[in-house]
Amino acid sequence: MISSIKKKYNSFSKKTDSLFEKAHLSEHTFMIIIAIIIGIFAGYSAVVIRFMIEEFSQLSFPGTGTVLENISNSPWYLIILIPAIGGLIVGPLIYFFAPEAKGHGVPEVMQAILLKHGKIRPRVAAIKALASAITIGTGGSVGREGPIIQIGSSIGSTVGQFFRVPQKKLKTLVACGAAAGIAAAFNAPIAGALFAVEIILMDFAVAQFSPIVISAVIATVISHSYEGNLAAFSVPSYEYASPYELVFYFILGAASGLVSFLFIKVLYYSEDFFDKKLNIPDYLKPIIGGFAIGIIALLFPQIMGVGYDSINNALHGNMIWYIALGLVFLKIIATSLTLGSGGSGGIFAPSLFMGAMLGYFFGALANLLFPDITAGPGAYALVAMGGLVAGTTRAPITAIIIVFELTYDYEIILPLMITAIVSTIVSSYLSSESIYTLKLLLRGISINEGTETNIMESILVKDVYEKDFTSIEVTDNFSKVVSTVLSRKGVEFPVVNKLGSIVGIISMNDLKELLFEKDSLNSLLIAGDLANIEFESLIPDDNCKKALEIMRNYNFEGIPIVEAFSSKKIIGMLWRNDIQDAYQKEINRIEITKNLASSISMKEEITNIHFMQGYSLAEVKVPISFIGKSIKEINIRSKYGVDVLSIKSNDKTGLNINAIPNPDYIFKDIDSLVIAGEIKKINQLKTLD
Repeated sequence: MISSIKKKYNSFSKKTDSLFEKAHLSEHTFMIIIAIIIGIFAGYSAVVIRFMIEEFSQLSFPGTGTVLENISNSPWYLIILIPAIGGLIVGPLIYFFAPEAKGHGVPEVMQAILLKHGKIRPRVAAIKALASAITIGTGGSVGREGPIIQIGSSIGSTVGQFFRVPQKKLKTLVACGAAAGIAAAFNAPIAGALFAVEIILMDFAVAQFSPIVISAVIATVISHSYEGNLAAFSVPSYEYASPYELVFYFILGAASGLVSFLFIKVLYYSEDFFDKKLNIPDYLKPIIGGFAIGIIALLFPQIMGVGYDSINNALHGNMIWYIALGLVFLKIIATSLTLGSGGSGGIFAPSLFMGAMLGYFFGALANLLFPDITAGPGAYALVAMGGLVAGTTRAPITAIIIVFELTYDYEIILPLMITAIVSTIVSSYLSSESIYTLKLLLRGISINEGTETNIMESILVKDVYEKDFTSIEVTDNFSKVVSTVLSRKGVEFPVVNKLGSIVGIISMNDLKELLFEKDSLNSLLIAGDLANIEFESLIPDDNCKKALEIMRNYNFEGIPIVEAFSSKKIIGMLWRNDIQDAYQKEINRIEITKNLASSISMKEEITNIHFMQGYSLAEVKVPISFIGKSIKEINIRSKYGVDVLSIKSNDKTGLNINAIPNPDYIFKDIDSLVIAGEIKKINQLKTLD
């Protein structure tokens, strides 16, 4: 059945692709048409998910008032049970059908861009829509914007794959879907386009910007036709009371940055707790998160759902200042519980909620102390919404434009820019990663165009580790251990037995508390008593990516290198600084060959290009012996003395170029390698069968 559907799909895809070819469309026109298609699908998807959320909300908490009023008027036991029931449904749905739908969605889109060339499974859109609608509709403390972004991105990827778009263009189409999603969510097409290039593609110099804008505009038009030509919130006109008021916006920006940092930390602490410390099946964890949300909502129902009703109350001055302050921290906890336990939803709306509450509290306080030079609390609530979005996402331009498109009031621009930029600076100072990139980093994925991880995988331990190291005998007394640690270079010291096999690690940090009792402990303790037996070692053929993961997990600066895992005989130590040096050398090498490698983008075959004495850049047909094997498996650099700069593949879709390829890339008979190295080494590679 599935095989038959796939055959029909491929057949229809080929016929459609052929139709476009016969029309003799230019590449730009083709991309515009595809962008329109994506905008239409993403726009209607945004309308559908909003409808689904409303229906699930009405089913969960029936009534004729607003969502907040309906929740407040519900029996206490339903407020507790409904979110838990939502978790009971969402957990298995995500776990068994599309794990990518878990969480807030945007990091998964970024991961697809970085590691999968923009390929996202079509089913993700459907599962994400259903899971998010249930999570939000049953009271989960998350937003609808993240799901709409992921759904739009999935649509962009699916449409691109259907029309057999090359990988480089596929990333642009994913960005088209993301732009369309955010534009439809907020009725803000400019913000949608900027979000796509600032966060999804992380490149303002993107060549294909016009398709992204067109998708955003088309999705907004569709959203307008169903939702009306209104912004997401009911926003009053902005008041600018005095030039002196700008000082308060600097302070508000700093406060927004602090709250953004707190939100990021609490969210990932919650994810870590549910993922690693709660030992129950993953598909049951959302029940616990939902139950906790219900308990909080008994007293503060404002934290449930997207929270737009509460945001509107803050913007119009209908809040109590101390309750607004409490809701900032309760929303952080509630959103972290929802997402950490495995619920599905976005962080945009929670960030806007926190910003509105923080701004209202700050504005009420400023207005109380300085009534003559400050606007009302609603004005500060509006500006702080942009500050929180900027601080959490590290996308100040997107944050500024979103709030501006909510008001279309130019007077708000100056205070909004101050608050958003200061918030970004403060949040960045406290944490180098945004709420999106931290999730990728915890998975070992770099946002540096995906190349950092590839480089670390290509650097082998045997090329970096130090054979000259200091070890401690397992029978050394405490005094000798202390003397060795204090007199030698290093932070971690391997403890070895008579056979030279490692039995544990002694860290300088572990000895600090015992140094003052050196004399009394000398006759009581030996190295074997002090050694930490919970450690991991590596062998020379391991790579530095694995080494860094171990260092991160154990908080080590060095890792023992053993001859073989079976013998545990130690032969050296690998230090973090040495890995960093090796990485920097690789970066420098890439920079040196960057100009030469620019010719990789040309379709013509590259002839030998000499760039220094005895070295050359050349294009060679992939040797037959390489076909079916990966770069890492063949170990080209160590075995053949050349570097693979890129891979050209000629298939039915045309020429595809894979610059700085992944070490796990499997060679095919349609590949050509662009390599750099010594001329004699290149000539040897050309002669291989």
